[in-house]
Amino acid sequence: MKRLNQISLVILFALVNMGIWLWWLQSHGSAPSSETTPKAETSAPMINGVVQDGSGKTVAYWYDPMVPTQKFNKPGKSPFMDMQLEPKYMEANTENAGVSIPAQIQQNLGIRLATASMSQFGETLSAVGRIEPNQRGYYVVQTRVPGFVERLSVRAIGDNVVKGQKVAEVYAPELLTAQQEYLALLAYQPGSENANAGEMSFNTRDLAQAARNRLKLLGMSESEIVAITHAGRANARFSVYAPASGIVTELGLREGAQLMPGSSLMQITDFSNVWLIAEVPERDVGRVHLGSEADIQLQGMPGETLKGKVSYVYPTLDNTSRTMQVRIELPNKQGKLRTGMFANIMLAGAKHESIAVPSESVIVTGTRKVVIVKLPTGFKPVEVTTGEEYAGNTEILSGLSDGDQVVASGQFLIDSEASLSGVLAKLSQTTPSEATEISMKMDGHNTPQSAQKMPQGSGKVTAIDRKNSQVTLAHDPIPDLGWPAMTMAFQVKDVMQLDTLKPGDQVSFDLKSDPVTEQYDIEHIHKQSDQARVMKGQK
Repeated sequence: MKRLNQISLVILFALVNMGIWLWWLQSHGSAPSSETTPKAETSAPMINGVVQDGSGKTVAYWYDPMVPTQKFNKPGKSPFMDMQLEPKYMEANTENAGVSIPAQIQQNLGIRLATASMSQFGETLSAVGRIEPNQRGYYVVQTRVPGFVERLSVRAIGDNVVKGQKVAEVYAPELLTAQQEYLALLAYQPGSENANAGEMSFNTRDLAQAARNRLKLLGMSESEIVAITHAGRANARFSVYAPASGIVTELGLREGAQLMPGSSLMQITDFSNVWLIAEVPERDVGRVHLGSEADIQLQGMPGETLKGKVSYVYPTLDNTSRTMQVRIELPNKQGKLRTGMFANIMLAGAKHESIAVPSESVIVTGTRKVVIVKLPTGFKPVEVTTGEEYAGNTEILSGLSDGDQVVASGQFLIDSEASLSGVLAKLSQTTPSEATEISMKMDGHNTPQSAQKMPQGSGKVTAIDRKNSQVTLAHDPIPDLGWPAMTMAFQVKDVMQLDTLKPGDQVSFDLKSDPVTEQYDIEHIHKQSDQARVMKGQK
């Protein structure tokens, strides 16, 4: 009996030593590391020390999808989970690899593509203006001889006149004398008191013609000269006619008034064509040029838009208002446009062509503007510089090329995925402070765990994997992380919490970043009904 006990002690001692030896081998020789390889037999070729899978693609490394940061150089069973390692293929350009999304998921997300193409943009600017008379339509009515106004056909400012209309009759003694001299020369015959005009000498005819020309210079029309020639007597009055059609805007004299040479009897303005004088701010002076198109809306004509073009750009600026005037000529045959009317004007600046994308495809992050571009290998956020926005399109000054495929719908979901996978960090070189800020936002490594706020969410349980301590949730949007609603699997830190759950349960959960995997795991999860009872009991 004593010998049997000794043998048992020897065997026990040997087993303990063997266990210690196996533990030492496992901790020093077979523990997985970032480049370690699980035990697997394979005769496949190797590239850069990594076993290939024969698919024709270059395998960069093998990894466990549940622990993606751990890399292996051979296929085999994961030392962490009861599953096979997956290959990570080498992209032709890892920087441009982007986010890969299966076609079915693209359809579920409602991703819609658009093409970046050349489009015409024209700078537009707003201005105010007013209607003024066309200064080329001013006509002044004057006489060339002094006299007295004996009759006025136009008696008030605002009266309409037409071209050739008699507007006044003037008694002019000087003109009367000139008529009498002309008639005397016509009747003069040397050597005979009863000589007639047909027998005049050559010198007499020249004098008569000179007298006739003088009457024209004094303002008589050809018809009036013919009339006194046939009548053989002078007319004490002569008529004044309107030189153009328009409206009387000035009336300088009344009936009986003395009319001096050079004085204005009246002024007629033609309003069939008017000027719109627009006041352009100094900052926009360089954007307006001759021929610029204008859309005009008058306060006195609501609902009606007039079209015009800039016909003249004034050379100076107003020192007080700091505006430059431009002129737009408008037809006014019906007389609807009245001087003094105010107008709102939209002027089209110089037009140019540039790459354009739908405005909805541009993501404004606050510090930059991003467009999601479709690549052969997936989707990639690209930083862009934008210009004008017109008719639902945004001008792209840099970042895209003509023909690029961009995401016009669903781009925020891709942007969120790209942010989690670190693609956005490669858009540009970041400073150390920016890198620290991004790191703190992504995983909270630089923030004490006690100070971190746990993102909260809610959703529906779709599957439970107790063996791997996982739960798959169709969760609602999580604003704290910027995540949209989606279905995804989470690692649960305490597997005991899954005992009370089953597929179909509505749950609430708290997330916490794992500093090792850089993934969000579920810290707490419970049915929403249970939570409601707890909150009700606390009240």
